[in-house]
Amino acid sequence: MAHFDYVLAGGGAAGLSLAYHMVHRGPANKKIAIIDPDHKTQNDRTWCFWIDRPTLVDPVVKRRWRHAWFHGPERSHRFSLEPYEYRMIRGIDFYEFVQGDLYARPNVTFIRDRVDRIEDGEPRKPAQVHTAGGERHTAEFVFDSLFLPREFSVDTSRYYFLKQHFAGWTIRTEEPVFDPDAITLFDLRVPQNGAFRFMYLLSESPNRALVEYTLFSSDILPAQEYKQAIRDYIRDYLGDTAYTVEEEEDGIIPMTDQPFSRESGQRVMTIGTRGGRVKPSTGFAFLRMQQDSEAIVHSLRAEGHPFHGRAAPPRYRTFDAMMLSVLERSRDGGRDVFIKLFERNPMTRVLRFLDEAGAIGENIRLMATVPWGTFIAAWFRVKRRHNRRGKARRVDAYGNAFPEDEG
Repeated sequence: MAHFDYVLAGGGAAGLSLAYHMVHRGPANKKIAIIDPDHKTQNDRTWCFWIDRPTLVDPVVKRRWRHAWFHGPERSHRFSLEPYEYRMIRGIDFYEFVQGDLYARPNVTFIRDRVDRIEDGEPRKPAQVHTAGGERHTAEFVFDSLFLPREFSVDTSRYYFLKQHFAGWTIRTEEPVFDPDAITLFDLRVPQNGAFRFMYLLSESPNRALVEYTLFSSDILPAQEYKQAIRDYIRDYLGDTAYTVEEEEDGIIPMTDQPFSRESGQRVMTIGTRGGRVKPSTGFAFLRMQQDSEAIVHSLRAEGHPFHGRAAPPRYRTFDAMMLSVLERSRDGGRDVFIKLFERNPMTRVLRFLDEAGAIGENIRLMATVPWGTFIAAWFRVKRRHNRRGKARRVDAYGNAFPEDEG
């Protein structure tokens, strides 16, 4: 058994981000352990975010853009993102940079094992982390980022639950077909087929870009359908140019308005997806993890505990729930909403709204640009659903019923 000041259960984006913030801006000389069996040697994902200031992870930013495309069925728009930048970080670059920094520090220990269970501590006793290898470690505080889809549950009788699922190819084309100075946030020209679908492009050069097919829906598609949608898009909108696929990625992100508890005990705090850092209506999480890490570190320095209690104004939870209701209920409603958002608002207003940072008057002006009837009906549905009582209907992150709830 070893004792640490902080144990991070999980060494993915959330765990590594928090550890990196701790060693750079946290209380000095604290003993930190990161428990994860994976050495993180694969480029398994790409993270993006928009921001108007420097961040602690800027050294691994691969690409920056100051313009964005939005394509609707009838019109296309190229926007300036000023004063924001859209930044991209490759998973492998982040892992190598952060792990390299942490490996060099004598107060940081990597334990290559799987967390079996976490036990909360009492006011005067530390928390305990048990590993699959039979080890037991104690800590003043444990930060739990372990998101196991089969153990995560949503009460769908009271809350909405959709999945953001996607597949992307990084392709290199023979002909220059991409705008290297602009991303494509949404290309809504693709067939909707009863669910909100769009293409998302990150162009690194005129000949190289990540082309990603994304859906917000309840059901996952067969793997071949994502690939065919990407092929069709390249044929229809990129001039049917010859290309090679250099990298592939895919994923599923849970989108729910169900609240996530940040405190699993007096000495255990949830972070990352497990801590509700994924924004329900967009799926963006990386910057929210960085902001959460900053708040945790500040609380540790100022208060001696990590439970900072910072949260966006409650109205944003209502906005998210309403958007999930619209996406779940209407066949093409999601596309209509996003078209109006981007055609009738300055880009800075939309980004501040999605960042949960806009003033209430600015939020009202933005909401006035979307179909009123659609969102008023969604507001009533959300209120009725949140107020329901009775037997919970729970599903896991894949949408499967829990065994004890079936039937």
